[in-house]
Amino acid sequence: MAGRSRSGDRIEPSFSGRPARDDDEFSLDADDRIAGSRSTRRGGSKPPPQRAAPRRRREPREREGGGLFGFVRRVIYWCVVLFIWAGIGVAGLVVYYGSRMPSASTWAIPERPPNVKITAVDGSVIANRGATGGEALSLENMSPYIPEAVIAIEDRRFYSHFGVDPLGLGRAIVTNFTAGHMVQGGSTLTQQLAKNLFLSPERTLERKVQEVLLSLWLEQKYTKDQILAMYLNRVFFGSNAYGVEAASRRYFNKSARDVNLGEAAVLAGLLKAPSRLSPARDADAANARAQLVLAAMREQGFITDSEVKTAMSQTPASAKSYWSGAGHYVADMVMDELPGLIGDVKEDVIVDTTIDKSLEKKAEQSLVDVLDKEGGKLDASQAALVSIDGTGAIRALVGGRDYATSQFNRAVKAKRQPGSSFKPFVYAAALEKGLTPFSVFNDAPIRIGDWTPENYEKKYNGEVTLATALAKSLNTVAAQLVMYDGPDQVIKLAHRLGIESELQPNASIALGTSEVSLMELTASYAAFMNGGYKATPHVIRRVTTAEGKVLYENTYDSPPRVLSEQIVAEMDAMMMGVIDNGTGKSAKIPGWQAAGKTGTTQNSRDALFVGFTSNLTTGVWFGNDDGKPMKKVTGGGLPAKAWKEFMIAAHKGLSPAPLFGNGQLIADPNSGQPMAQAAPGNGQAGDGQSGSGQPMTAEAPPSTIGGIISGVFGGDDSANRYPQAPVRQQGATSGNGPVPPADVAEGGYDSMVPPGDVGGPQSTSSVQPRRTTLLDLIMGQ
Repeated sequence: MAGRSRSGDRIEPSFSGRPARDDDEFSLDADDRIAGSRSTRRGGSKPPPQRAAPRRRREPREREGGGLFGFVRRVIYWCVVLFIWAGIGVAGLVVYYGSRMPSASTWAIPERPPNVKITAVDGSVIANRGATGGEALSLENMSPYIPEAVIAIEDRRFYSHFGVDPLGLGRAIVTNFTAGHMVQGGSTLTQQLAKNLFLSPERTLERKVQEVLLSLWLEQKYTKDQILAMYLNRVFFGSNAYGVEAASRRYFNKSARDVNLGEAAVLAGLLKAPSRLSPARDADAANARAQLVLAAMREQGFITDSEVKTAMSQTPASAKSYWSGAGHYVADMVMDELPGLIGDVKEDVIVDTTIDKSLEKKAEQSLVDVLDKEGGKLDASQAALVSIDGTGAIRALVGGRDYATSQFNRAVKAKRQPGSSFKPFVYAAALEKGLTPFSVFNDAPIRIGDWTPENYEKKYNGEVTLATALAKSLNTVAAQLVMYDGPDQVIKLAHRLGIESELQPNASIALGTSEVSLMELTASYAAFMNGGYKATPHVIRRVTTAEGKVLYENTYDSPPRVLSEQIVAEMDAMMMGVIDNGTGKSAKIPGWQAAGKTGTTQNSRDALFVGFTSNLTTGVWFGNDDGKPMKKVTGGGLPAKAWKEFMIAAHKGLSPAPLFGNGQLIADPNSGQPMAQAAPGNGQAGDGQSGSGQPMTAEAPPSTIGGIISGVFGGDDSANRYPQAPVRQQGATSGNGPVPPADVAEGGYDSMVPPGDVGGPQSTSSVQPRRTTLLDLIMGQ
């Protein structure tokens, strides 16, 4: 074998110990090796072949890719590898998280929470209520500046991407990396909508993957305009406002239809941080953000430089800190009543109310004016007002001084003692039992059991007529009357007129010790204004769907008669005396007949004035939420002043009309008994006869103010549907006091006399002299 001696001695490998390689020039193939062996064995001595020059050695492989080029090549190689593996990983995550989602065939846009649009009689919006706080608008119906501003600042490639914007995402990553913190988001409007519609706000990889999948689905199923409209009607703008309509009304008190460029920039700027950038919280931050929005709109070509300058002057310096305005008391009242009328609200509805927005503003302003001017020095911090027309429709309602500060509705939900403003029910019950405004009672110290009522000024006037006693609000006479009427009869009449609260059947009810709400008290007075018909207070006229389907319409079209016209005319004349000559002088309205009654509770904790013209019945309350006494505030003070200010504003431009009965008390030429004069032109005599002199009957109702109201309601058959109101019982009066009605059994009248002395003999000689004090001189008494 080559390389070994013939004797078999081991010969060291050739080529300096390097093992033979097949590619060496001097290596032998198999045939050569065999041939060589054979020739050697034959004994021939053959010299070894001459050694060829060795081939040049190659560099090691690890040096073949050296240098900068090799490094770059290896980096690219591994980047490609990593990208492939990352893609595989992302695909795996997408498949995994996608498998945890419901089938795409079951995906559907969640229903937007229903909105309740509450409107005034002129169709203008009072408020929106519901989870969103505003109705949904199409792109065509909202200000064009709003979608442009949102696209410019939130997703400038909205109309070109497929739901996910890789360029925007990359830009956001670079910007955030450069800034060192999160300053820009990469989500598109479609992604934000998907998150708002379907996902929780938590920031997890699973939620992000699902957001992308849902975005792709939205883009495939809906047009760009539909997606944008859904986004703008559902996105959160802070302060419990969802959607542009709610936000524009929340911050600017206007519809999104009317938003200008500067306001649109503020709204679009809110999307980044609704709470921090709210114009109600930080006007400077909101305006600074709005400037960025305007710059983005200019960059995108939506607006020009001149429009930018104009818009800078339009951005509001500040916004309301909360929902404000008295109309929101009305909106809350509507929402309390709505479920009882139509059940659960399951779709957008429109509620038409009876509210006159101009009257609402005047009512709120009148209370604020009086409180700001005198409330502080007299320790009066709150007030409320209700104004009702003859049909019971609430025309204005103010539940407190400032809705933003307190949302408690003091006009509807608060129940307080009405004080002397309850006395008209006592007097009306007495008239129904046979007394007249000229019946004489003795104003003197009185004791009823353990109760000894006193007049407010602690003075007594001796013999006075009922008309005088009511005008001066004499407590002793009211106490005598309630015992003459019987507390139960007073309560029945009060309930008949509209008082719904529970009343305690005791003598002190004459002074208004049972608690009632301002709304029910005012509505009960409306029966004196409209000719004796019950005025059921209501604020909702109609409820319809957005498509116009009527869900509810009120049916207060046939009110029952609760007082006879004779009693109404006499009560109106007596209550006119309260304003003309009595405790309500501060409520006089130039050119108009007005009637009413003051009310003040113990220690001036509550002060009220309830009065009416031929047009409106209005009740006003002043006091403090904690029941703290005011400084000698009476119903003839702050409440009467606020009542006057409101009623003058409410009657501006209207032609004066007389009260029912014309407010006159005259003597019947036939019987000599006092009676109320009929209002001119109403065809009704004050003695209960028709204009022709014939007795009134249920079948031939008179043409009175009450009759006119009934006709407006659409029916004059109330006599057949409701029992007739009681009329005065036959009786007579004398100058020395009331004479019992003829149908009272002998001895029955004596049983109703108060259990105590009433000042002594009822004669003119017993009238106690009045003391002339400095206060009397000042008051003109």
